Amino acid sequence: MSDTCPEAIEAPLTKERYRDAMASVAAAVNVVTTDGPAGRAGFTATAVCSVTDAPPTLLVCVKRDSSVGEAFRANGALCVNTLAPEHVALSNLFGGRTHVDERFAAAVWTTAETGAPVLEGALASFDCRVASVVDVGTHAVLFCEVVAIGLGEPSEALIYVGRRYDTVAACA
Repeated sequence: MSDTCPEAIEAPLTKERYRDAMASVAAAVNVVTTDGPAGRAGFTATAVCSVTDAPPTLLVCVKRDSSVGEAFRANGALCVNTLAPEHVALSNLFGGRTHVDERFAAAVWTTAETGAPVLEGALASFDCRVASVVDVGTHAVLFCEVVAIGLGEPSEALIYVGRRYDTVAACA
């Protein structure tokens, strides 16, 4: 057995190499929204995943120094809206430096039980209360207990992989 690493594994680990590797990991594209005493806010996220189904819990990662991070902590509620291919422009708006009013003006929204904005036409919407927050490096990990779910029409799902959008067939 060799004591050396395979050629595909390189040391030392750099931030750029980590980002390049993560670009090969396909992920669903979501617009995460909140509203409440700290105001309305939203951002595009691929760092969303299920934690457990008892109780139903998601985790959502948000950059701590982002313009929206504090609103999510302070409001204590959010909605994860999973996007379909027709939402690419909306994803770009919520992923950029666009003013919050312009972001929300680009789509039709309803209000969830928690008060968070729900995207009309989302593949799925998870209305959540933030149960806890853990700071890790540059990001805050929000553990979110799901209180209600909305399911849209079956469609292809919007994913992000290789630093570009793509689609994948969603199950009906």
